[in-house]
Amino acid sequence: MELLYKSTRSESKTVTASQAILKGLAEDGGLFVPTSIPQLDKSIVELSKMTYQELAFEVMKLFFTDFTEEELKACINKAYDAKFDTEEITPIVKADGAYYLELFHGATIAFKDMALSILPHLLTTAAKKNQVKNEIVILTATSGDTGKAALAGFADVPGTKIIVFYPKDGVSPIQEKQMITQKGENTFVVGINGNFDDAQTGVKAIFNNKGLADEMNQSGYQFSSANSINIGRLIPQVVYYVYAYSRLLANEEICENERINVVVPTGNFGNILAAYYAKNMGLPIDKLICASNDNKVLYDFFITGEYNRNRDFILTSSPSMDILISSNLERLIYKIADCDANKNHELMSALSKNGKYEITEEMKSQLVDFYGNYATEEETAQVIKQIYQDTNYIIDTHTAVAACVYKKYKTDKKDKTKTIVVSTASPYKFTRSVMCAIDNKYSSMSDFDLVDELNKISGVEVPQAIEDIRSAKILHNTVCEVVEMQKVVKEFLEM
Repeated sequence: MELLYKSTRSESKTVTASQAILKGLAEDGGLFVPTSIPQLDKSIVELSKMTYQELAFEVMKLFFTDFTEEELKACINKAYDAKFDTEEITPIVKADGAYYLELFHGATIAFKDMALSILPHLLTTAAKKNQVKNEIVILTATSGDTGKAALAGFADVPGTKIIVFYPKDGVSPIQEKQMITQKGENTFVVGINGNFDDAQTGVKAIFNNKGLADEMNQSGYQFSSANSINIGRLIPQVVYYVYAYSRLLANEEICENERINVVVPTGNFGNILAAYYAKNMGLPIDKLICASNDNKVLYDFFITGEYNRNRDFILTSSPSMDILISSNLERLIYKIADCDANKNHELMSALSKNGKYEITEEMKSQLVDFYGNYATEEETAQVIKQIYQDTNYIIDTHTAVAACVYKKYKTDKKDKTKTIVVSTASPYKFTRSVMCAIDNKYSSMSDFDLVDELNKISGVEVPQAIEDIRSAKILHNTVCEVVEMQKVVKEFLEM
């Protein structure tokens, strides 16, 4: 049975999975959602005997129903190959009373690799299926990790170009160097004088510009997105939650159908939304624990029912979470509004106009599966140091936010349910923050000296992604104002 997709902001039209992937964002500015959440059609016991690639097919086939088995398996096998430095793809480490799901063993050492390794293959396959003649221009905003993972995925992919906007002073030095040294004739990286929300808002404005879309079409181009607003980016993230549960079962850490909790450090709400989708597919997840940093707009939302971005934007040591407009939350709002597109549109319009909206008590009652909390900068550093001292396991700043919130959850709720903490980036990506948290004596060292020191104290091999940028040539040095983003896009495409 074919699963179709519709916009969160209108009821008028449905599209196939491949069409939703191609478009990225719906024409009315909404996000594509499946008309229903499919149920797992294999038992967890059956899934526990599968490789990551086999299990990925079993999950994705339920969502991407207009892809043939051959097409989908080809996309999966090209994505999850030797570019990952562990055979398991997403290994689980037991430490400090939790199971750490390491999602950073791909080419760019961040969890974005899990979805952005497959998105180029899904997108180019979707283009062929829909007889698209235009060149596809991937337009994306990044808070640090999406940009490099998308660039690495789309570099020199025939029939595509990719343009990434990032906040010039809002990413780590290693994140920035990973992006600005990116090779590929079809790649373009632009720093903006602003924060991630400015970049994301600018990209959405370009997507929603009908005149520009017509102009692009006449020039032989069409836009798509690599952000988690693209359903082709979101669904592959569902896979690793199912896989993680199946691994715990296979390793006899849990019993069949035993419920677990999941802690996710999140800013744009895509990763935790994927866990929510997995739960709705029948995976035995109990609590979805949403971990925020000092930009605690999501924590406040779960406490009060009001989403309010009217506050100071704070630059933290976990920059991928420095976000005040959590785009993927719209998909959850649509769901708890009983899939009422008009109600959702009303709330999103209020956010756009007034910077805030408030959900009803009835909608709030549907958030019982979620728990929100946050970690301050000081708490984040303390957790990195404590876990290292107690277990010799070193985590990055984003994972530390999750670990801190998990400790708060256990104190608040006295819940002893076995829990997966999602580890979203390698500590090598945030060496300065991580090493200075462990001992302030490292503060005077250079970023790459810190890499070598981290290698010494952890015993974990320096990832190839870091070795590659030690002496890499800077290839992208464009910086622009937010109001110039459209102009910069047109100049790159020579329109």
